[in-house]
Amino acid sequence: MAFGWIDEQAELRRSAGLVRTLRPRPADSPLLDLASNDYLGLAHHPEVTEAAARAARTWGGGATGSRLVTGTTELHTELERELADFCGFEAALVFSSGYAANLAAVTALGPHGSLIVSDAGNHASLIDGCRLARGATQVVAHAEPDAVRKALSTHDGPAIAVSDTVFSVDGDAAPLAALAAVCREHGAGLVVDDAHGLGVLGDGGRGAPHTAGLAGAEDVVVTVTLSKSLGSQGGAVLGPARVIEHLVNAARTFIFDTGLAPAAAGAALAALRLLRREPERAARARAVAGELHARLTAAGHRAVRPDAAVVSVRAPSPESAVRWAADCRAAGLAVGCFRPPSVPDGISRLRLTARADLSEGQIERAVRVVGDTRP
Repeated sequence: MAFGWIDEQAELRRSAGLVRTLRPRPADSPLLDLASNDYLGLAHHPEVTEAAARAARTWGGGATGSRLVTGTTELHTELERELADFCGFEAALVFSSGYAANLAAVTALGPHGSLIVSDAGNHASLIDGCRLARGATQVVAHAEPDAVRKALSTHDGPAIAVSDTVFSVDGDAAPLAALAAVCREHGAGLVVDDAHGLGVLGDGGRGAPHTAGLAGAEDVVVTVTLSKSLGSQGGAVLGPARVIEHLVNAARTFIFDTGLAPAAAGAALAALRLLRREPERAARARAVAGELHARLTAAGHRAVRPDAAVVSVRAPSPESAVRWAADCRAAGLAVGCFRPPSVPDGISRLRLTARADLSEGQIERAVRVVGDTRP
């Protein structure tokens, strides 16, 4: 029977406690949200939502085509200019998602005959980019510059090292300066995904590469998402102008995908301008993450010290993690639940995301609920 194997896979997921379900949320959800990636609390900011509505009224509900045909508006190019300037890079290119941006960067910069050195803790979008690229991929130990050095030393030809700047599972930061130094020893490029760094790390939220002194470097390419700190949708690649021009001509997820919807571009641009005006939001997000970690640790939880806004709390098993997250939800708190295969080390976790707009009372409530529902 066609697709009969799906039933077998479904049963395996059920028996392992790994079934995932969709939970549509209402617009007026009563839950305290520590599950989303709205780090700066901008997704519902009046300036951001009004900019989205204004862009839709001006440019329409969709981009109407690929970026190379009709999908590039003046709004897209304005967003690209301001993103590049804010993060300190020569140029930027906007995509319909952060996932598409990562696929573009890795596949276009990892051609046949090249070596791609990928951190074992990288996000699925970087992993998929490695799988689709024509170059050979070598996966190395997590956050180990010496492992990258060893891999690069075996290859004579074009090469890139690929890494998240802040890893989404535990919220730990990559050693960017050391990685860049290793890449330069071997003439390799460095491609990093700053999805969880933009808006949180760096001077006024300019990102992890800015903090590491890599902004504007000719051998560094950065991908970002517009759907986390900027509260919108979409992604972008930042880097030297010649790299961006190469992506326009070689990246399939740019050439063959419909452009980012104008409403999303307008919202992201408004959020970026708001962050410029209120840079203290980035510091507040980091402070909330630190407070959550301190209180969870004091309460006896196995919480991982955050380098940005992600706070990870380890659970005994996949089943207990699912039950813990469900009990939190029943008590009015939304938290993330990470289980295999999403976690490379096989350890299930609750994931709490700090937000700059959380009050002292909300932080206290979140810690209390996590403790009261502990399995």
